[in-house]
Amino acid sequence: MTADTHLTAPTRFVEANGIRYAYRRFGSETGTPLVLLQHFRGGLDNWDPLVTDGLAKGRPVILFNNAGVASSSGETPDTIDAMGDHVTAFVNALGLSQVDVLGFSIGGYVAQAFAVRHPHLVRKLVLVGTGPRHGEPPTDPRVLQVAGNPAPNLDDFLFLFFAPTETSQAAGKAFWERRHLRQDQDPPSSLQTAKAQVTAIMEWRQLRGERYAYLKTIRQPTLVVNGNNDVMVPTINSFTLSQHIPNAQLIVYPDSGHGSQFQYPALFVAHTQLFLDAA
Repeated sequence: MTADTHLTAPTRFVEANGIRYAYRRFGSETGTPLVLLQHFRGGLDNWDPLVTDGLAKGRPVILFNNAGVASSSGETPDTIDAMGDHVTAFVNALGLSQVDVLGFSIGGYVAQAFAVRHPHLVRKLVLVGTGPRHGEPPTDPRVLQVAGNPAPNLDDFLFLFFAPTETSQAAGKAFWERRHLRQDQDPPSSLQTAKAQVTAIMEWRQLRGERYAYLKTIRQPTLVVNGNNDVMVPTINSFTLSQHIPNAQLIVYPDSGHGSQFQYPALFVAHTQLFLDAA
């Protein structure tokens, strides 16, 4: 029997609190499961097979759609905290005692909320292309416009996720091809999800108590990763995360943007495996 991969793992469902969460699980049967939390409007097929299959060589990988996202049922909540609580419900429904979490973009916000609100469930954190609550917002006015396009196309992804250089744009086109290899693609997220996630992002940008104080309560080992030219969540936010999370380390890849892990999949997998496998 052939082991499942990113392209072949069936979409499964587990129910908790009236929500039918969609997920795919593949990779090693042993090791701490790695739960992947996706970007704005992204579903199970917005990941890079080179990244997910690479990480799955050493651990179970679980791709997850939060409430209301793509093939999951229910409505998407409009706060990051509520999204984090849905991750908790999902992890508990699978009967997992502890997981590692990789959060990308808004998924990185959710990963932080999950770790702060339910720390006993989290062993290690990987925060990619993301930032802290009340971090520095994007400065290019085109970001909100392009991210809000009803059906993001290749040019939208190249602008939002990759640097405006020939090498980065070429890497973006290669990623776009890889991410469309699966035949039975997850359905796109609804307009309700998009609106709720925008509201949640706006709330995340508001100050709550002393700025960045909550980051000091994240005691888990944390790997922070970004490109050096992230137009969506400015790269300075990754430095802020690494400064304020007590046990954090930072990697910034050159000539890259928001989706640096898709531009350097082999390097990102190697770095992440080293981090997750370390004692």
